Parts: sequence; C-alpha cells; structure tokens
Amino acid sequence: MEEKWDYIITNRSKLFSIDFKELWRYRDLVLMYVKRDFITFYKQTILGPIWYFIQPVFTTIMFMFVFGGIAGISTDGVPQAVFYMGGLVCWNYFVDCFNRSKGTFSANKAIFGKVYFPRLVVPLAGVISNLIKFGIQFALFLVVYFYFIYQGVHFGFNATVLLVPFLIVMLAALGLGSGMLISSLTIKYRDLNFLVSFGISLLMYATPVIYPLSVMNGKYAKYMWVLLANPLTSILEAFKYAFTGVGMFSWAYLLYSLIFTIVIFVWGLLVFNRVQRNFMDVI
Repeated sequence: MEEKWDYIITNRSKLFSIDFKELWRYRDLVLMYVKRDFITFYKQTILGPIWYFIQPVFTTIMFMFVFGGIAGISTDGVPQAVFYMGGLVCWNYFVDCFNRSKGTFSANKAIFGKVYFPRLVVPLAGVISNLIKFGIQFALFLVVYFYFIYQGVHFGFNATVLLVPFLIVMLAALGLGSGMLISSLTIKYRDLNFLVSFGISLLMYATPVIYPLSVMNGKYAKYMWVLLANPLTSILEAFKYAFTGVGMFSWAYLLYSLIFTIVIFVWGLLVFNRVQRNFMDVI
C-alpha cells in the first residue's frame, strides 16, 4: 500500500527553487518570531519601550553637540534636531535589518539543526520586528518635526512625501538582501563578521546622515562620487527632502538605488537559498 504524506521535505536542486507557498504557510511562525523579538527586547528592562525613544534622542543630542556645535557642520538651514533625527531614523532601520539578517545562520544554528521550517522566516521576521521599532522612532521624528512647525519654522513640505513608504521598502530590501548575503558568506569565513561590523560603522560617514551633500562643494567636490555611489545616499536625501524641501532629490539617482537594491536583494536571496541546503555540514 502506497503511503501518503502531508508534506515531503526534499533538497531542491535548482538555484532559485524557493517555495513561496510554503513560506506563506509558515506565516504564523513569522508572527511568533516577531512577537518573540518584541518581548525579548523588553524582558528584564525597567524602561521597556522607552528605550526605543532614548537611543535616537540621545544620539541626536550628541550629534547636535559634536557635529553641529564643535565641528560647525551646516544643516542647510534645517533645525539640527529635525535634520539629524530624520537621517538617524532611516539609517537605524537599514542597520537593524542588516544586522538581524547577517546573523541568521550563526544565531539560529541550534534550532535549524533540530526542526525544519523555511529559513527565510527568520530574516523576514527580523525586518518586520524592526519595522515596529522604525514606526516608533518615526513617530518621535514627527513629534519633533511638528514642534518646530508650531514654533514658526517653515519647512518645504512637498509631494515627495508620498514616496516615503517606497523608500522604507527600499531600506528594508537593501538591508535584508545584503544581510542574507553576508550571513551566507560568514558560514565559511567567520572573521568576515569583524570586517563587516567595522565596515558598517564607517559606512555611516559615507552616507549623508550627519551632514548635507552641500558640504561636498568646493575642495571636497572631487569626493562627491563616493557618496553618490552609495545607494543609501539618494534614499536618505529623498526622505529629508520630502519633509524639509532641502537636499538633493534626483529621479536618476533614486533609480540607481532601486536597481542596486534589486540586484543585492536577488543576489542575497539566491546565495541564501543555495547555502541553506547544507550549511549545517559546515557550521
């Protein structure tokens, strides 16, 4: 008598053999991971959700003191609190998505070796849980933004704000794709983690988080190509431009960032899918 099975787990040989239907069936597991991340963050903490506010507030104050005060870096007439917090909200979401994705295999090797489920569940859950953090910090940004409007500051608020959800998706996809790629590579080359951690710290200074692109005029103009080659530049500039009307907004550079993001995301997905088949034999 032929046996019938509800699910048959096989090793898929094709490079892009991702079962999205299976991923959808495990949507409850994704939500469970999101809930776990949220609860774990608050476990044994006194201030709880307030930590989500403390980090951007104190970082913004430090930037205002160091870069705005001591270094005297211009913010193109935008109040420093709005300028720095706008950049930090976007930067933090990208970095959080990247860091959660790049540790997928190493951080979950114990559970991956005991039970089967689509490995993509873990990085996807990380992106969603980080979106909650982003929402809280974005709300804080809006509070600061409207406070300055109440104080009489005029911002060049414009229709570009309609692109903000699209910009957030690009940040998530770029962080997820690059994180999955690094997670797959660090299985064999674990010292790559140290290089990546150092590199992501330096990347912030090659991204207009704490300064506008206008500071690259004059003697620094020859280095402008470094910033423009960074796909995060046009995303952050478009975000700031949407709320302040100050900065660079270019459809051409935004298209470049979109193409770069798609390439990195697909590349990371392909490598992640290939490595997940036999990573337990290596790790």
